[in-house]
Amino acid sequence: MSDVVSFSRALADVTRWRIVRLVMDEALCVCELADILEMPQSSVSSHVQVIRKAGLLEDEKCEKWTYFRIAKSYRALIRTLVKTLGDDLHPDDAEKAARRLAVRENSCCPGPVKLATRR
Repeated sequence: MSDVVSFSRALADVTRWRIVRLVMDEALCVCELADILEMPQSSVSSHVQVIRKAGLLEDEKCEKWTYFRIAKSYRALIRTLVKTLGDDLHPDDAEKAARRLAVRENSCCPGPVKLATRR
C-alpha cells in the first residue's frame, strides 16, 4: 500500500507533475529544472526527492550534477495517465525546456552520458 501512496503523493502536486512531464523523455538536472520552472534549486530539489523516493526516477551522476529521467518501468503508465487525463503541462514548459537544452553545451552542466538518449 505504501507504494501506491508514495506514487500518488509524487504526482499530487502541480510542480511535481510538471517535473515528471519534463523528465519523461529527457534527462535534466536540478539546475536545468530550476531554470525552466523559474524556482529556487532548493525547492526543485525537494520536489525531485519526493518523486525519486516514490521510485519514479532513474538517475545518472556526472561530476557534481545528477540527471533525472522517469524510470522505464513507469513511462507507459505516465503516458497512459497523460492520454486519459489530459496533458496539462504548463504552457511554457516545453518551450523553456527546449531553450535550456539548446544552451546545455555552454552552461555549467556537462549533460548526461548514460541517460542522454531520448526514449
